[in-house]
Amino acid sequence: MADKIKNPTAVFSGLDKITGRIVSFEVAVDETVQFGALQLTPRVCYSRPPTEPAKTTAFLEVDEVTLDNKYRRIFTGWMFASSPGLHAIEHPIYDVWLVDCKGGNDVIAEAKEQEDVPAMAAKPEKPGKRKDATKTAQQVNSAGQVDVEAPRGVPVQPKQKPSRKFFPSNEGPAPAPVAPPQPQSIFDAIFR
Repeated sequence: MADKIKNPTAVFSGLDKITGRIVSFEVAVDETVQFGALQLTPRVCYSRPPTEPAKTTAFLEVDEVTLDNKYRRIFTGWMFASSPGLHAIEHPIYDVWLVDCKGGNDVIAEAKEQEDVPAMAAKPEKPGKRKDATKTAQQVNSAGQVDVEAPRGVPVQPKQKPSRKFFPSNEGPAPAPVAPPQPQSIFDAIFR
């Protein structure tokens, strides 16, 4: 099995499900960018040498910015370019997936037993520490009504502002100016 190559840049594609627009963008490791209402921060991006089977992975943190300017962590985990459907970003408007990693030459030799194990997955859950599902599902909003679904994600404070913003729009290319047609006969001049 080949060692990993650590890359300084991750390449993502994002889909706006409302407009159907797809935007491709590059993000440096530890840089925060905003795609629609999502702020993405890749922490690492690994690939394999070109002589080996492709295995491109990235560890990513995704925060959702709400309309009242609050931030919620909706995803922290690994993304796999070979299986874009495996990531757990569940957002009603936006989809984001890893396409590639670029610019790396540093080969990292690691013990094969500990490859790609997130820190949270290694810790067993303590018994008796589970939250009561009925308390979290029945939250009261500002109007005194009980919300059916609890807010997604965990409230967080942003560590840095996004350096670039990508907002998919429904605007297509600008239409070319069209000259009005010249009448060719008296009939065209009167009736058209």
